[in-house]
Amino acid sequence: WPTWSAHPELMTSPTEPSPLSASASQASGQPASPVLLSQPLFDEVHDWLASQGPLWRPAGDTIWHLDDWTRLLAGSPLAQAQGLLTTPTERVDADLLDLLPHLRVISQMAVGYNNIDLQACAERGIAVAHTPDILTETTADFAMAMVLGAARGIGAAERQLRAGAWTQWAPTGFLGQDVHGAILGIVGMGRIGQALARRPQLGFGMRVQYHQRNPLPASGMPDPAQAPVWLPLDELLRTSDHVVLLVPYGPGTHHLLDESRLRSMKPTATLSNLARGGVVDDEALARVLADGHLAGAALDVFEGEPQVHPALLQQERVMLTPHMASASHATRRAMAWMAARQLQAGLMAMSGGTSDGPPVRWVPGAQPKRPAG
Repeated sequence: WPTWSAHPELMTSPTEPSPLSASASQASGQPASPVLLSQPLFDEVHDWLASQGPLWRPAGDTIWHLDDWTRLLAGSPLAQAQGLLTTPTERVDADLLDLLPHLRVISQMAVGYNNIDLQACAERGIAVAHTPDILTETTADFAMAMVLGAARGIGAAERQLRAGAWTQWAPTGFLGQDVHGAILGIVGMGRIGQALARRPQLGFGMRVQYHQRNPLPASGMPDPAQAPVWLPLDELLRTSDHVVLLVPYGPGTHHLLDESRLRSMKPTATLSNLARGGVVDDEALARVLADGHLAGAALDVFEGEPQVHPALLQQERVMLTPHMASASHATRRAMAWMAARQLQAGLMAMSGGTSDGPPVRWVPGAQPKRPAG
């Protein structure tokens, strides 16, 4: 239940010499190896990374696939890159890593990392960092917005207004479900889940229940008497008025909410998915919505994104957003700065150097094999 503590130094461009002002190769007088960005970030982050050594970034926001990387790296000095900054959009697998035989550190601009083949990284001695904590509060804000949007049918109402279908106020028009006083079920009670739980309790008088593998100790809650209640998953789904998914994606959570579990929810319930595409069976969800079983849904992530299952696009009672839960100006910049600085700090650590900045947040099990110093 801890509150998030931001790192202000990651929020804006550094105004004083950075503790990473000299890379390990620069300090030793050796030519610096390039670092690669899989997508453009922000100009001030680009400038800072370029000040550390050779930097390559794509010209636009196009998703890079293996064929694109193959064409770029074949016979190019860029294949000597030791650092790669990625986003959740790109697949980082053994085939890509084979194109970068000198790669030592991957820094992911996200909390999740299911797009990265950690086993392939481990086999090649590549360390992987990510950006937890810094997007916690912004994502929790957005999760509450998704709950409200799904409950009140805001997306469908806005589309009808824009289409000219709204002609008058009517007593039975645009009826939705109440949020205040309702029961919120959170599946996945990590940092974001805990931050979300504070909002409905304090702001909407909701009762919060949650599911994850192990219950949280009530002693760690600000008010144990008001602590969210742990329930088995199936009981949580049956009893919640609004369900929010915040679990990591992996083999154990693939289609965690299949058609059977979706139909076990209250017919008046709503479902919001901010976890990862694949946690929900999107095709089954479209069928359940078409049958009128759920009051609504709100999805920020999708199986096979950026593609969205066509059946979902036909459902009026689902609000769809393009993986934007962390997309505030301050938070995305903070994520970019954190990923950039961790890339450089990770490279220094792999070379036996140190930095004075915040500690690198390594993906569990993907830390450097040789510790700094």
